[in-house]
Amino acid sequence: MEKERKNYVAHCLVLPYPAQGHINPMLQFSKRLVQRGVKVTLVTVVSNWKTMSNKNFTSIEVESISDGYDDGGLAAAESLEAYIDTFWRVGSQTLAELVQKLAGSSHPPDCVIYDAFMPWPLDVAKKFGLLAATFFTQTCTTNHIYFHVYKKLLELPLTQTEYLLPGLPKLEAGDLPSFLNKYGSYPGYFHVVVNQFSNIDKADWVLANTFYELEQGVVDWLVKIWPLKPIGPCLPSIYLDKRLQDDKEYGVSMYNPNTEACIKWLDDKPKGSVVYVSFGSMGGLNEEQTEELAWGLRDSGSYFLWVIRDCDKGQLPKEFVDTSEKGLIVSWCPQLQVLTHEALGCFLTHCGWNSSLEALSMGVPVIAMPQWTDQITNAKLIKDVWKIGVKAVADEKEIVRRETITHCIKEILETEKGNELKKNATKWKNLAKNYVDEGGNSDKNIAEFVEELAQRCAALN
Repeated sequence: MEKERKNYVAHCLVLPYPAQGHINPMLQFSKRLVQRGVKVTLVTVVSNWKTMSNKNFTSIEVESISDGYDDGGLAAAESLEAYIDTFWRVGSQTLAELVQKLAGSSHPPDCVIYDAFMPWPLDVAKKFGLLAATFFTQTCTTNHIYFHVYKKLLELPLTQTEYLLPGLPKLEAGDLPSFLNKYGSYPGYFHVVVNQFSNIDKADWVLANTFYELEQGVVDWLVKIWPLKPIGPCLPSIYLDKRLQDDKEYGVSMYNPNTEACIKWLDDKPKGSVVYVSFGSMGGLNEEQTEELAWGLRDSGSYFLWVIRDCDKGQLPKEFVDTSEKGLIVSWCPQLQVLTHEALGCFLTHCGWNSSLEALSMGVPVIAMPQWTDQITNAKLIKDVWKIGVKAVADEKEIVRRETITHCIKEILETEKGNELKKNATKWKNLAKNYVDEGGNSDKNIAEFVEELAQRCAALN
């Protein structure tokens, strides 16, 4: 047993918030840790584990804790606020029980790496004398804004038309996350994103799924107040540095992608001709917006691959379904494979951080159509800072009209501006690869984290 214990640099428990977009980057980071000799145990909630398919990772162990809703998760809760209150309470208790159980193993945990959305695992870690690292699954820019709200340096409700925060470009009020520019909407989520910082000063490390050049100004500011390490992009290695053998996908999914149908359909399309449309795992459009998007896609004359959740397909106009011979509509698809397919011309996206980072890392130009939360700010960065896309601007009813959608598609696929956006996207793709490749800044930060972790574990033991 003692010999087995020495085989590992350290043992980390990794706790993502139970949503696909939070699990993916933390699981991907875990693979990088395993590569460097760290033992990793993924800790997920019981309700999540029951719904996951494609649980494809052999080097990472899995344990479960309870969110208080083992048979349904968030969907079984009376409200988001009730879910958060119960999860924070029950999760703290069951995580403590798990740590106690693992304390008797051949290699008990040394560190807890937890999603910043959930500050309570830090308190559990410190109760047992463990190290702790918080993990940002959103941009440093977004978290920097929320931190200013937490510190009451940015007053709510908003009273200014423009804001200039240290390390950030000038932002209009409408560029701030929706929880701020529509203050009072989704109070449960507002509480979660602002209270990420309630105990962050006790964290031993702050890890961020970004890379330095992408958010240079804000990273330079944040490293002065936190032990921040940008360690992204946290994507499967095959799409970046190719140093992790057989790392072609994240490894877990709560959805079943139509992989064969999607790729076969794309294989028959001309290079750079397809618009890929997806609004992520959590978002859906209302009926009016769905209809405008449908006709905007058709009127563009382009091929399109559109991911629509089964529960939203009834919103499609019947005439559109009957006449959309240039499109393929699926309930889920292998996004990484789609983004790297040569038939792809652009990505019409809600601008969730994972989708934005994937597009940027694959060199795909973007049509930004944000809906809420951090997507609004990500769209600003995509258009005006990283310059890899255009924004589909909504009207006074907050609907993006068909003419706007058609114009954006044609602008990227058919104009000189579109060619410039593609060049910029290619530049960021190369930078993303360089940052995670051997000797790159993110790779060095991961190596430093593991080295510091090993030294501190040795001192504690």
